[in-house]
Amino acid sequence: MNADTQLRNDRLVERLVDILGKDAVITDAAERRFYSADVYSEGEHCAAALRPTDVSLLAKAIGTATASGYAVIGRGGGMSYTNGYTPIRPDTVTVDVGALNRILEINEADMYITVEAGVTWKQIYDALKPKGLRLPFFGTFSGIRATVGGGLSQGALFMGTARYGQGADIVLGLEVILADGSVITTGQGGFKNAKPFYRTYGPDITGLFIHDGGAFGIKTKATLKLIRTPTSIGFASFAFSSLDKAAAAMSEIARSGISEEAYVFDPESTDKNMAGASVVEDLKTLAGVVKGQGSFAKGLIEGAKLILAGRSFTKDGMFSLHMVAGGRSDAAVDADLAAAREIASKLGGEEMPNSIPKAVRADPFKPLNSVLGPKGDRWAAMNAKVAHSDAMPIINAGEKLLEPYRERMKQNGIWVSRLFIAIDSYAFSYEPVLHWDDSWLPVHVRTPEPSHLAKLKEPADNPAARALVHEIRLKFAAMFAEYGASSNQIGKTYPYLQSLKPETARFVTKLKHTLDPGHQLNPGVLGFN
Repeated sequence: MNADTQLRNDRLVERLVDILGKDAVITDAAERRFYSADVYSEGEHCAAALRPTDVSLLAKAIGTATASGYAVIGRGGGMSYTNGYTPIRPDTVTVDVGALNRILEINEADMYITVEAGVTWKQIYDALKPKGLRLPFFGTFSGIRATVGGGLSQGALFMGTARYGQGADIVLGLEVILADGSVITTGQGGFKNAKPFYRTYGPDITGLFIHDGGAFGIKTKATLKLIRTPTSIGFASFAFSSLDKAAAAMSEIARSGISEEAYVFDPESTDKNMAGASVVEDLKTLAGVVKGQGSFAKGLIEGAKLILAGRSFTKDGMFSLHMVAGGRSDAAVDADLAAAREIASKLGGEEMPNSIPKAVRADPFKPLNSVLGPKGDRWAAMNAKVAHSDAMPIINAGEKLLEPYRERMKQNGIWVSRLFIAIDSYAFSYEPVLHWDDSWLPVHVRTPEPSHLAKLKEPADNPAARALVHEIRLKFAAMFAEYGASSNQIGKTYPYLQSLKPETARFVTKLKHTLDPGHQLNPGVLGFN
């Protein structure tokens, strides 16, 4: 860094400290590196990171940074693997919303909750559970750390997704700081004398700021729908000899609306998940199963089933479909499970112990030890969401894409697993995940439990494998675009803007220019240069 750049940074930092206070402005080199790398890669190191506790002061700080010519990037829990918040220029200020972590209102009469953007999905789950309430979609695998603001910027999905859709589908309104530091409120909360109970009175302004990767503004608050927690929960798992049968069964279960979650693991995913478990985790899961069954007697029965199933319940080479049914009565859930069994049976599925979905629901927000593989390896996922009828064509295209790389992948120790998720009744999510040995990034060191990390050995730096993974990911992103697929966690990985029809691309570009004339909010995200 030359003297002029350092002086410019120092002047901005001084102004930011005056606004936010010294404790909220981070300039330590190691910390700036941490804030500039996600789960997949490292960007330019930001000039400073902010960890504010007050929205009005943050708005002033953002306006000051952009007026000084700096880029500004919002960051949630840091679980991106698509360069979602990694800077592409060093004169960047990263905003960590993690200290904006208050639950502001739980309105049981009107069935909504308002939270600051740094609140995690686990925080919400824990706060609502004693009240018998829940979000419809209620969190991601990484929900112990992933924040509402980050999730709504990146396309959060999983818990409750087969019935209720994604994070985007439960939002009633947002508070957003624009590039110039002005603050707007969307949804009914943006009207005079109104509660934030409704989303679309007039144009859906809220939708503009969902899954935008922070390109249009920095989210600071969100109001989300509530439901009453289902009083009965049931689980089922099925083994299939082929992926096409498992995928067809998952799609039909999704179309039938009988499941809150439905997902398929390939054999590699199952092996990876089982290899990463420990006796201590098994005991925690068992306790969760016992507590989560509505009655102690039922909990003991379900816990005993889990013990008897153990970890040897899967068959080699089988694709496993797992589902969770939820309803207002045991009879309703039993009917949904019976319908799922009929669907699976017609497609050659064999029912197997339901240990996996039961364990996931027993402790839905586990510590994120899985940010690394069971042997300390790294991973990076890709994602394509398509219509059910396009599921097997894009999966087959993915296998064809990998074929020319097989030998080089083997030489570099790269392997692939696949996860498939049902999204409401209308979409199929295909997620190929690349795994390889490589040196760790800051998030890999800070995220797992220390006791877990101590069991792992960091692999040697592996630039050759890393370069090949990057090449394959670019091929997947291009292929997904050819199939007209949607992707969550767009970040700086998927060619969003370039994939739009020309007229739509011009509209989105004009919108970006209106909201962020200097293109200073997360440069590079969504394909904006």
